[in-house]
Amino acid sequence: MVAVMVMPAGSRLRVHSGSSAVPSSAGSGRGGRGRGVPEIDVGDQVSSWSSSPPPPFLRWPARITSASNPFVKHCVKLRLSSSYRLSCGSALVVGLTPILEICRFQQLKGDDDSVVDCLLMLDGADTLRGLNHLSAPVVHVSPIVMKKVSGMQSIDSIEAIALMRLPGTFLNLEENDEICQRWFPSSHRLLVLDGIQDPGNLGTLIRSAMAFKWDGAFLLPSCCDPFNEKALRASRGASFQLPVVSGTWSHLMTLKTKNKMKMLAGHPGSSTDGSNTTCSLSHELAESMAGEPLCLVLGSEGPGLSKQTVQACKLVSIPMVGGFESLNVSVAGGIFLFMLQPETRR
Repeated sequence: MVAVMVMPAGSRLRVHSGSSAVPSSAGSGRGGRGRGVPEIDVGDQVSSWSSSPPPPFLRWPARITSASNPFVKHCVKLRLSSSYRLSCGSALVVGLTPILEICRFQQLKGDDDSVVDCLLMLDGADTLRGLNHLSAPVVHVSPIVMKKVSGMQSIDSIEAIALMRLPGTFLNLEENDEICQRWFPSSHRLLVLDGIQDPGNLGTLIRSAMAFKWDGAFLLPSCCDPFNEKALRASRGASFQLPVVSGTWSHLMTLKTKNKMKMLAGHPGSSTDGSNTTCSLSHELAESMAGEPLCLVLGSEGPGLSKQTVQACKLVSIPMVGGFESLNVSVAGGIFLFMLQPETRR
C-alpha cells in the first residue's frame, strides 16, 4: 500500500524538519510517520480523487522507482488538470529556477511559512544549493519517474520538482464581489487578460506585470490557468508572487467602479472589427495616466478583444513603422506595461 500527502485549498501546514519520511525499500513508496502529522493510508484511491476533494494530508513516500506509483499519478494529474489543482490546492513546479524564484520571494516577504510541501529529486542527488534552508521532505525518484512527472523526455536540466500550495495571492471568484474588492492591496495598476488561452503568453505577461510592479492581474473567462505547467515555466514563478484573480466581467466592473479606474485596451492601429478609433501609445499619454488608477486590458491574438472590452475601454495602439499591423500579445503587453507604469515606480 502506498501513501501520499496532499494539501487541500486553504489548508496551512508547516512541515518541520522532523517530519520527513523514513527511508523505505526501493519502489515501495512507504514513508514513516511525520511528527504531529496524522497518517491515512489510501492505496490506489488516488485514481478516484478527480471526482472529489482529496483527503486532508497523508504521508510522503521516501523513494519511488515506478512510474505507475499512485503518488506519481497524483503529481502528473496536478501538472495536467486545472480542476484537480484547484481541488487539491496544490500545483507542480518543474525546474530549479522557478522554485528558487518563488522561495526567494517568500524570504523577501519575511514569510517563514514555506509554500513548498515536498521536493522531488533524482536518486543520489544532494540537496541543492538554495534549497537547503527548506524543511520540506524530499522524495528521491528514478529517472523514469522524473520524466513521467515533469512531462519531459530529457531531464538533464531538471534538478528538482516541487509540490507547492497555491498561493494566498490567488483567488478564483464565484459570486462574491466583496472579496474581489479587498483582494488587491492597491488597485492603481491592474492588468486584465481577456481570453488569453496560450499559457506561454499568459505566463510571460504575468512575469512582466511583476517586473514592472503592477498591482495584480485579473483573468476574464476563457483565460488559461496561471498554474498550467507552460504558464508557470514562462512566468518563472511570478504566478506565486503577483496577486491574481480569476473572475467575470461583472466582478471587474465592480472593482473598476469602486476604485474609479480608467480602462485602456491594447488594440491594432487599423482594424476591421468596427471598433472605435484608437489613439497611439506615447510618453505624453503615459504621463497623463501616471496618477490615475488604471486597468489595462489585453486580448488574444486570434479572437482579439471581446465586444464588452471594446465598448468599455479607450483603445490604444503601439505605433509601428515597420509594415506590421500587430505584435505578439506578450511582446505588446510588455511595452504597454513598461510605458504605463506610474512614474514613481520607474
